[in-house]
Amino acid sequence: MAASSVFRPGLFNHKVAIVTGGGTGIGKAISAELLELGCSVVISSRKAERLEAAAQEMRQKIPPSSPACVTPVTCNIRKEDEVKDLISTVLKKYGRIDFLVNNGGGQFQSPAEYMSSKGWKAVIDTNLTGTFHCCQQVYAAWMKKHGGVIVNIIADMWRGFPGMAHTGAARAAVDNLTKTLAIEWAASGVRINSVAPGIIFSKTAMENYKELGPEIFKMSIPCSPAKRLGMPEEISSTVCFLLSPAATYISGASLRVDAGQSLYRSMWEIPDHSAWPEAPEGENQEALKDLLNPKSKL
Repeated sequence: MAASSVFRPGLFNHKVAIVTGGGTGIGKAISAELLELGCSVVISSRKAERLEAAAQEMRQKIPPSSPACVTPVTCNIRKEDEVKDLISTVLKKYGRIDFLVNNGGGQFQSPAEYMSSKGWKAVIDTNLTGTFHCCQQVYAAWMKKHGGVIVNIIADMWRGFPGMAHTGAARAAVDNLTKTLAIEWAASGVRINSVAPGIIFSKTAMENYKELGPEIFKMSIPCSPAKRLGMPEEISSTVCFLLSPAATYISGASLRVDAGQSLYRSMWEIPDHSAWPEAPEGENQEALKDLLNPKSKL
């Protein structure tokens, strides 16, 4: 929260945003920058104590002259009724919802063969179904008649997501959902885009992966063309751009914010093996054998 926004002060004065997962990591950075720009922000997640602590911290940064304020509201986005209550609470307090940032989500590391049905369902329900609930309910309650902007936070899942098949599948689905809703809701003046972060370091994210956290982030650095990890504030500025008047002709897009990581290399290493069938025999196979095992000239 130490970073200062590159956007002009007051850009979002008197606007209202909901940021799910807004109390930690990327969501906290997004919320803080929106507040700095004059936007009132409702932060939501399942953990009331953590939300309130984040809200108290953010309040101390809001200038006395700013129209912005931050409101914590607990909500489990897996549950449609709780999402409806969240939207209703925001409309009762502020009378409008200009922006929705679907940042809430979660996952754990596991090879697909060891992933339980319960674990799979929990991640799909949060990252995909929860995002759908938030989009659908905010549209029905406000944006269908008044327009608005939605940004979905997804992930670098363009080449699959080995080690996290559940979140890879969910985030890929949200990418498609974004494209679908951009068309279905265009006539209501709703713009909807996705942001796909690369490896973004935050203290909270490292702690979420417990003892594996430090090693995961250390191992990620060589996979980035930047040879460093991204920071939450580098995602929040992108989100603010997509919410801003500078992006009024952008909808249905997925913006990769990963320093080119999705073009570069994967952390998943495939060991040497001979499990695949042999290549077809013939002159090309023989030439390849000679290339890989040249005959001695002695």
